[in-house]
Amino acid sequence: MGLLTDPTNDENTKKTFIVKYHSKICILMVFCSVTWLCFLAHDNFSAGTYFSENALLPGLVQGDYSEESEAQALYAEIQDEAQKYPYSIPDEWIRDKFQELYLEAYIQNFTLNNPLKEKLKFVGSNVYGILRAPRSASLEALVLSVPYRSPSSVYPSTLPGLALMFSLAKFFRRQKYWAKDIIFLVTEHEQLGVQAWLDAYHGTMSGMKGVLEYGLLEEHSGSIQAALNLEVHSPRISHIDVKLAGLNGQVPNLDLVNLVHRICSKEGVLNTFFNKDSKRGARFSTWNHKLRTMLEMIGSQATGVPDGNHGLFHRFGIEAVTIEGHSKVGRGGHTFYHMGRVLEGLFRSLNNLLERFHQSYFFYLLPSTDRYISIGYYMPSLALAVSALYLKSFATWLKLHMNDDGKKIKKKSLKAPKNLNIMIVSAIMLSTHAVGAFIMPAGNYLVKKLPWSSEVSLLYSYIAISVISALVLAVVMSKYTRKGNWILLNVVCLNEFATFLLCVSMHNFSFGFVATLIYVLPSLWISAANNRWYKKIVWLFFHPLAVIYFLTLGFTVYTFDELTIKEILLKSIEAMQHLIALNVTDAMVYGNWTFVVINVVILSTWLSFWSLMFASSEERDVGVEKEKAE
Repeated sequence: MGLLTDPTNDENTKKTFIVKYHSKICILMVFCSVTWLCFLAHDNFSAGTYFSENALLPGLVQGDYSEESEAQALYAEIQDEAQKYPYSIPDEWIRDKFQELYLEAYIQNFTLNNPLKEKLKFVGSNVYGILRAPRSASLEALVLSVPYRSPSSVYPSTLPGLALMFSLAKFFRRQKYWAKDIIFLVTEHEQLGVQAWLDAYHGTMSGMKGVLEYGLLEEHSGSIQAALNLEVHSPRISHIDVKLAGLNGQVPNLDLVNLVHRICSKEGVLNTFFNKDSKRGARFSTWNHKLRTMLEMIGSQATGVPDGNHGLFHRFGIEAVTIEGHSKVGRGGHTFYHMGRVLEGLFRSLNNLLERFHQSYFFYLLPSTDRYISIGYYMPSLALAVSALYLKSFATWLKLHMNDDGKKIKKKSLKAPKNLNIMIVSAIMLSTHAVGAFIMPAGNYLVKKLPWSSEVSLLYSYIAISVISALVLAVVMSKYTRKGNWILLNVVCLNEFATFLLCVSMHNFSFGFVATLIYVLPSLWISAANNRWYKKIVWLFFHPLAVIYFLTLGFTVYTFDELTIKEILLKSIEAMQHLIALNVTDAMVYGNWTFVVINVVILSTWLSFWSLMFASSEERDVGVEKEKAE
């Protein structure tokens, strides 16, 4: 007996619904994604911070630091010595000071060979002193680092932090409860010095071979458990700001962050995150305050560039933060006494650790100093927007088997729409990814051949390679426009880009989310074929170089709002040149993969969608006409 109903009717209805309404559903998903993330800044959708590692809590006891007068005297002495070295670090004087405090003190020299211009070198040195723990065999260590900034530096002075370090070394030397060695590290040239010291300490090379030549260390300690980078700009500070963002978007274990804020609160020192404290007030103003704080963290983390010297410790499994003390104008504020007690409490807590940081969270967002958002809450917001790409891909594939009325095409008419030229699609994807993989090496090669500066040469090289590759793809696609159905190319592009966004967000959520906000909607707008001329123009504005320029332009307008339009445009171009050169250098020296990912994945995906712009689907139309004729 035959069935009274068609069992496939319900399935066809669902497919027809997806094909017909997928565009509106995708836009709704992106909107809900952004709304979800914004809601997370509210207290009802975030959680209060707490300690997962109870071993840190014994450090929350009464401190004994009382070397304020010693720190003041050392600060005056350091200022006099710094004037004798306006452009370099007084490494021998710092080493002698460590030795006067009965520490093992050594100097490490390093050399940076400019990766963009041959025969251009930079030299520097680091100084470190080791306080051996009386209760262990140097199996574990903690690090207190200070970046040395000479009087000619454009950055705020760190000499007060160096004076505080010396006073702490003197105080720590008298204590008998240390179970871990304490390494006092003074570095030159900001993050470059830290990178040289860490590579030498671990016997590895993080960047490209031959770029950073680090000198060998005369003495080592044990496995480093945690590090605190100290940037104090004045003997009297208004507050302590805690910096977290590390290389490639890594952040330290949340327990360490909570510890810094808890110790500061215990000692009565105002502590902030992105110079914002935990605001209490009206619901909307509080939510707005925390939302801005969270967005600032996302923006900083998305760049992949550390916001302090602490950011280079993370790749070695060392939890680290930067403690920055901002200058206080006038009376009041916090003195060396308060800062010393904060650091004493931190090191006494870390001294109690029985094992490496492994509890708490390694992936989180912070809307304030006392609230956090775990990965389980913020990842669905990105997954929701990325799912729109998968939905568009599925609906595009379903169209291959349906006519314009949403009805399934009969078997005898499926030959034309199923004529997918896999070879041409594979060749296009391979060629676009080859451009993305070789644009950076090609640009670095051209820099050494062109007569201009590194910044100008890099920008012109990338523009030239991008224009040539885009023109070649446009010509090739126009030539082979009748060779196959380009639905397959669209499906592959959508699936690849969605998968990339999910993968990169697992390591650096902020970078993945920013890329999602920029590219998901225009990617959904592109059709499988027959894209109109205005779509080509709009898609040009989403070229990675164009996006970088627009972001740089916006930052320039925000920073230099007093300039004229012409001056802003010129200054933004200069800033873009400098930004690209810095990103290329960071990739070769530190192993920063942000710019590499932009070239290898985002640029390649952009070129793949660009090639789709010049495709048409005459064969798809032929199949539909046959179906209608029958």
